[in-house]
Amino acid sequence: EYLLAGNATVPPDLGIFLEATRRMHPDVCRFVSDAVYEGRLGTIPETARHRVLLGADTSLVPAESGIAWVPVEHDGCAQSSDEECEKIVAIVEELLRRRVVDRHGVERPMTVADILVVAPFNLQVRCLREQLDPGIRIGSVDKFQGREAPVVIVSLCSSTLEESPRGAAFLLNPNRLNVAVSRAEALAIVVGCPELMDVRCKSVEEMRLVNLLCHLVQYAEEASPV
Repeated sequence: EYLLAGNATVPPDLGIFLEATRRMHPDVCRFVSDAVYEGRLGTIPETARHRVLLGADTSLVPAESGIAWVPVEHDGCAQSSDEECEKIVAIVEELLRRRVVDRHGVERPMTVADILVVAPFNLQVRCLREQLDPGIRIGSVDKFQGREAPVVIVSLCSSTLEESPRGAAFLLNPNRLNVAVSRAEALAIVVGCPELMDVRCKSVEEMRLVNLLCHLVQYAEEASPV
């Protein structure tokens, strides 16, 4: 951090920044690059082949690639949300009726191994494990550092930032959000309560963190076919 001197990426005169990811579809990478890497991160051409093909009954997440925002209203939730768990169960059931295309252009049915589910709190992790197929990888951001899958589902859990035990500094931490979203090869689905963005910020830093979530939601909505 000292060498970065406030920069999000390594300046050219101080080191080498790897400018191309071999994992993320360009539609995922574009958000990550703009939000975290000063617009410097790109992709190799093959990643554009990553897709989660729409099925005949696809309605919950009508996107094949990129970032999807799924708002779920709830109240009084701090570290776990039954409403988000229920929505994620429905999303997973729908995803498993779809087909996935890898970066080599090979198409196949989606399986439970193609889905990662990430939550910031252990209570939500336990809730999800109780309701989802045991073959689906579910855990915290820290657990999935370095992992990847065609689809990543991120559960934000808390109803408001005031109810989130560690506040915006933890829940909306750019590095943690980056790690969660960037595990996705094709599609990152973020499930959360819209009230997280309806907050009277107490500091410039908190404003910056809330703005990151607003940026994600706007990015997803602008790309949405609906």
